[in-house]
Amino acid sequence: MKTWENLFEESDFIQDLSDLLAIPSIKQSNPKEGMTFGEDIQKALSFMLAKGEEEGLLTYQHDGLYGYIEFGPKEAKDYIAVLCHVDVVPASGKWTNPPFEPYVENNRIYARGAIDDKGPTMAAWYALKLLIKSEYPIKHRIRLIIGTNEESGMNCMKSYVANEPEALFGFAPDAQFPIIHAEKGQINLELSCKPKYAKDTINLESFQAGTRGNMVPDIASAVIKGKFTQEQLQRINQLEQIHEDVSMEQTDEHSFTIRTVGVSAHGMEPFKGQNAAFSLASILLSLEELQFHPYLTFIQTYLKNDFYGQNLGIDFEDNIAGKLTVNAGILHYDLEKGGTIQLNIRCPIETPYEKTIDQLKALADQKGWFISNQRSTQPHYVHAEHDGIKALQVAYEKVTNNKATLLSTGGATYARFLTNGVAFGAVFPGKTNTAHQVDEYAELDDLKKATLIYAEALYRLANI
Repeated sequence: MKTWENLFEESDFIQDLSDLLAIPSIKQSNPKEGMTFGEDIQKALSFMLAKGEEEGLLTYQHDGLYGYIEFGPKEAKDYIAVLCHVDVVPASGKWTNPPFEPYVENNRIYARGAIDDKGPTMAAWYALKLLIKSEYPIKHRIRLIIGTNEESGMNCMKSYVANEPEALFGFAPDAQFPIIHAEKGQINLELSCKPKYAKDTINLESFQAGTRGNMVPDIASAVIKGKFTQEQLQRINQLEQIHEDVSMEQTDEHSFTIRTVGVSAHGMEPFKGQNAAFSLASILLSLEELQFHPYLTFIQTYLKNDFYGQNLGIDFEDNIAGKLTVNAGILHYDLEKGGTIQLNIRCPIETPYEKTIDQLKALADQKGWFISNQRSTQPHYVHAEHDGIKALQVAYEKVTNNKATLLSTGGATYARFLTNGVAFGAVFPGKTNTAHQVDEYAELDDLKKATLIYAEALYRLANI
């Protein structure tokens, strides 16, 4: 009898994955005409669709937003969706090797996107190839859907659901095993304040940290200006000696640039990183002339290391998805324009959205701040007894011999765009998820095991 493992071609898998990882598919701000999110993302999308065409499968691309590879009986009414993405977050921080020059070491493949989400995407594609090779009968079509904008708005999937029929069931290989059937919702908003200028003293000229709301900033910098006395110069110069993560540069006789370094992490788990903006704000507040600066004191009082919104007055927890979390992802201050802080708040299934937003507005009003660019997404939840979930549980348990428990996540995956969609792998229990981190990697043995699980799952789902 054919087995998934006997059909798996490991060397081909590693080569295809390496080729995909070498494409720096980060969203571009000014893309060429016809390339919605940039030339490199388009290249990654085309790379995957070409793989489907090589196998003689139906492929389709919609305005550079999404594409899909389809297999199965053409007359089948229903289809099973596998929701992948080929865009990646920027590769900030100091990498051991260039982030888009993938390499294998200690049975791990290193590159930006290795686990989020190119490794799992390739595992899903090879799982489909295994199913094709097996010649096992299926009654539903299978669509491997390739998104291009998962990391910065998910407009690709918004377009997909507006233009394509609903899937019978689907999964996104873009989180953890066993099965995530509940995803937190989100509240994203921007807090802003007016600038503060003080004559004849030190002023905060600028403050900058973060590039994405869903990442913990690992670098922060600020410029302070003034007519420094000798005493002030001495105190400022001592900062670099007192704090290990600080570097400074005196750009001219009236300006200092101060930088701090933290640890990046995914915005859904801000407690796993070290927000460089928090340490920079604390360091600046240690200067007597800045100790009451409204922008810095707000960061220190309401955000620093308060990952669950207690100081903001919005902490909440339920039995399905756990605690609400808060990430301060992008922070910017300008002496002429004022300051902004972009918050990414992950909300459990039963979060009282209106009450949460009202509390934030009340706090902003109290402190003379303003709220803008507010947007919300609701939580997503699929009942544990759904036939699709049962099929995934059988597949996972058959390959791993471990219990397929149901989980929740603070992450937002494509699964929420399906009525009956869940996140399914590819990080195994007890393993480190290096998504959005420096030296991101995926374990090759785990990607192979995920491929076998996905092949079994696709076979079972395509016959429910």
